[in-house]
Amino acid sequence: MGIVGARRGLEWLLGFYFLSHVPSTLLFDMQLVLPRDFYPIQLRNLLKWYTKEFKDPLLQYPPLWFKSFLFCELVFQLPFFPIATYAFFKGGCKWIRTPAIIYSVHTMTNLIPILSTLLWEDFSKTSAFKGQGPKTFHERLALMCVYAPYFLIPLMLLLFMLRSPYYRYEEKRKKK
Repeated sequence: MGIVGARRGLEWLLGFYFLSHVPSTLLFDMQLVLPRDFYPIQLRNLLKWYTKEFKDPLLQYPPLWFKSFLFCELVFQLPFFPIATYAFFKGGCKWIRTPAIIYSVHTMTNLIPILSTLLWEDFSKTSAFKGQGPKTFHERLALMCVYAPYFLIPLMLLLFMLRSPYYRYEEKRKKK
């Protein structure tokens, strides 16, 4: 496959990641930030089904800190998704390096408290979640599997942008 083929394969994976982020952000995550009337009952019911099926307390009873992350997703990340989709599907867009690094670090930083809460919070004793949430290790693991890609793919993006010789800028020196 070669280095160019591997790079293009990873760029396509990242393109699909950002492309899939647009509808999931608009249709599900933003239900917790935007007015309820923006969404048809079918989408609201789908979100309710997900929160009950996966016992996701963050989407069922979102704390203020989680809503602040979703607001940042709306204001900063959502406009970036189509730009990143374009850059990675087109390939070879070196200008995406800095915005991609900022996005990946921001997203991974947001995911640390989310994953920590899902892994270690005692939901039965926390009044903010009304006793709802995963109770067994298996339920916690299933929920972690839903959120983990949003940490792992930005980590992969960060390493790709920092380590790929293609995306590293060469300093051009003026000849005297």
